Amino acid sequence: QTAPAAASVTGKVKAESDLGNEWRSQTGDFLTTSFGTRLPDADHSLKAGPRGPVLLEDFAFREKMTHFDHERIPERVVHARGAGAHGVFRSYGSASNITKAAFLAADVETPVFVRFSTVAGSRGSADSVRDVRGFAVKFYTEDGNFDLVGNNMPVFFIQDAIKFPDLIHAAKPHPDREIPQAATAHDTFWDFVSLHTEATHMLMWAMSDRGIPRSFRTMEGFGVHTFRLVAADGSTSLVKWHWKPVLGTHSLVWEEAQIAAGCDADFHRRDLYDAIESGAFPEWELGVQVFPDTDDETFEGIDLLDPTKIVPEELAPVQAIGRMTLNKTPTNFFAEVEQSAFHTQHLVAGIEGTNDPLLQGRHFSYLDTQLTRLGGPNFNQLPINRPHAPVNDNLRDGMHQHAVHEGITPYKPNSLDGNLPKVATEAEHGYVVVPRMVSGPKVREHPVSFEDHYTQATLFFNSMTPVEKAHIIEAFTFELGKCYEQFIRERMLTRLANVDADLCAQVAAGLGLPAPAGEPALDAGASPALSQIALKPGPVDGRVVGVIATDGADLGGIAKLRVAVEAQGAVLQVIAPHGGFIKTKANQELVTRTFLTTRSIEFDAVIVAGGAGAVVDHRVNVLLQEAFRHCKALAAWGDGVDLLTAAGIPEGAAGVFTNPTATAGLRKDFIVAMRLHRAYDRFPPVPAS
Repeated sequence: QTAPAAASVTGKVKAESDLGNEWRSQTGDFLTTSFGTRLPDADHSLKAGPRGPVLLEDFAFREKMTHFDHERIPERVVHARGAGAHGVFRSYGSASNITKAAFLAADVETPVFVRFSTVAGSRGSADSVRDVRGFAVKFYTEDGNFDLVGNNMPVFFIQDAIKFPDLIHAAKPHPDREIPQAATAHDTFWDFVSLHTEATHMLMWAMSDRGIPRSFRTMEGFGVHTFRLVAADGSTSLVKWHWKPVLGTHSLVWEEAQIAAGCDADFHRRDLYDAIESGAFPEWELGVQVFPDTDDETFEGIDLLDPTKIVPEELAPVQAIGRMTLNKTPTNFFAEVEQSAFHTQHLVAGIEGTNDPLLQGRHFSYLDTQLTRLGGPNFNQLPINRPHAPVNDNLRDGMHQHAVHEGITPYKPNSLDGNLPKVATEAEHGYVVVPRMVSGPKVREHPVSFEDHYTQATLFFNSMTPVEKAHIIEAFTFELGKCYEQFIRERMLTRLANVDADLCAQVAAGLGLPAPAGEPALDAGASPALSQIALKPGPVDGRVVGVIATDGADLGGIAKLRVAVEAQGAVLQVIAPHGGFIKTKANQELVTRTFLTTRSIEFDAVIVAGGAGAVVDHRVNVLLQEAFRHCKALAAWGDGVDLLTAAGIPEGAAGVFTNPTATAGLRKDFIVAMRLHRAYDRFPPVPAS
């Protein structure tokens, strides 16, 4: 691409012969820095040896990341669309033997602020798009802030942070048209990931149901990287962080996600805040997978510094170490959610990073990006970011300085102020890094162990149930079907052929292309813990049951249903032709949704009350048909069964319950089906060809 033709202030275009080497164009054939230095490598940061830390002298990385961090103001470059809430974290004390971090001692309660987000979309995009979700937790500990900045997926698309600008540039809307918004179903994304095969494992996660979570409350969270914990005796362990939702891990189905994007762009935000305000406080258990801190930093042959790899829970169980409860919504969204700033190097004594090259780059980028977005170096003084621990940082001035500093010695050492503030010893909770040998040639390389890009992608696909596999196949087919360039589709099929032959064949068939041969790993194994399908009923706190009723409906039956639903922590909402109340001589029910103001996505389960069978409204048919297609629990009693029949919903289908009256058995069956999240047996996937 070239720059627009040069013109005078009057708009007259200069002659081509006068243009010369137009400085606004990208004219060179070689990749260079912004000052013209040619670069020999675009894929690796400069490290002290292939496994060493990233070096500060890597000017190419710093320039690339700095420019990327400052591309957009004031909106975040990534994770722009988010929501947040306050809460508390209570430690079980079960991590006390592996870390001296004070907030992880027994029964310590720590205030937290959590921000959930999508990655690719703008602030105005929809909540329910297919994307990775950010899961960032700020612990306001007595030793300062600890930020656990992760995602709802435990791996990432790239192994080295120097590729992050490329990844996001590819995933963002096309630069020429600024479309599509908040979506990866386009050529530039699939061009990049099909060429950059280390993304393959993450693609399996993103194209799975994890890419369209049911709510923030039913998302897992992961620290992604391996961290080092330091115990009081100086011993060290390597760990991976996990957040496990108490409500279980659940997702939307694809049509439901699309409807939500159109009907309620704030779907996840609304769900989070409604749950908190109703007292159904979202909860997660924090857990760690613990590994020996060996010199090779591997476990069971898995390189712990590779952010595109997981350690299956069957090999290293997740050990619960505390519980987080979100119990307060923001008072002011801008002041708290938008101005919140997280940083992977906001660490406390007892927790250290590792030489994971993606984590090392995040250490630089997270601080750098706040300088533009929040107007300077004093963003830490904003109330949402301010530590709850005493601060005396010896820093001065800068834009938006809120503190009025005293004294004349903002330097160390000094004698005029008694050499204050003093430095802390390790016994005084000073952050003392465990000494580790660093050596190696300065190289732009990665370890050989980073080169297997397919085995864990195969493991993930092997771990899915038939329903989940079908959803992954549909997601790949949809996304690649939105690409205009056939050679990109064909190239991506060659990558899928190395994951699973049937996956490749079914996606190829959906695209109308031949399936290439590949070499998928035959010994990849499976990890059942990766499947989200509920095998036993789980909690439904904050879930919403819609009951379709009208004047003359069985309000007594609705009242009994309300008691049963609310006993499970769920919410019942009455859907009727009009607002206000529906009444009988003895009872009345408040109408919270009308046929005009609702859609199926608002409800986790739907039931038709007796007495509503005479309703004739195409919107009710659509609501019931969508709930049925989305495998939600459905029920009806009395002549309410007629509405199911009119919508083409067969009695006796999986997760569909009917009865002549509103019996306790009907309510029980209906609630159990809702506690299983979805009745996927309703539409068994077509067997693999």
